[in-house]
Amino acid sequence: MQVHLNLATKPLETHRRFLAGAGLTAFVAAIVFAGLGWYVYSVRKADEEIRTRTEKTVQEMKQLESKRKELEIYFGQKDIASLHDRAAFLNGIIDARSFNWTQMFMDLEKIMPAGVRVVSINPVQKNGRIEVKLNVGAVSDEAKLKFLRSLEDSKAFTQVALVNVRVPAQTAGVDRIILELTVTYETS
Repeated sequence: MQVHLNLATKPLETHRRFLAGAGLTAFVAAIVFAGLGWYVYSVRKADEEIRTRTEKTVQEMKQLESKRKELEIYFGQKDIASLHDRAAFLNGIIDARSFNWTQMFMDLEKIMPAGVRVVSINPVQKNGRIEVKLNVGAVSDEAKLKFLRSLEDSKAFTQVALVNVRVPAQTAGVDRIILELTVTYETS
């Protein structure tokens, strides 16, 4: 017969629950550490790709800047600059001749009420758009207002700006009111 006696002053305690909990905590911490490590790795990899693209873009910008400087030097030469001025002059002439007077007069005819007539017209091309300076004569205030309303409602004429309204000193002509205005003509 065997008798187990415990002669210690403190009874024997088992640490199995603590060791199981600590092991589980270490396992979870290892998984979280591995996940964070993978996240840091992927972020660094993405940053590396961005840095590579940025460096490539900077190199391309430097090359384009050097080409631009070379072209500025080339086009800054006296004989090339004179060719550029001549080309700009010829393009201006071509643009002026390509203006469709017939279409503009047809558009004006559509909006022109009775009692209003065009006294003078001067188209000027600015920034690829046609700015038209009009001098228009009207026989009455009513005809003047009808013309201005129809001009503002027109799709062909935009940015209507009334520059001056004057009444001629001598009413020998038909026109009692002269309007000076500028409009932008939209070619279709």
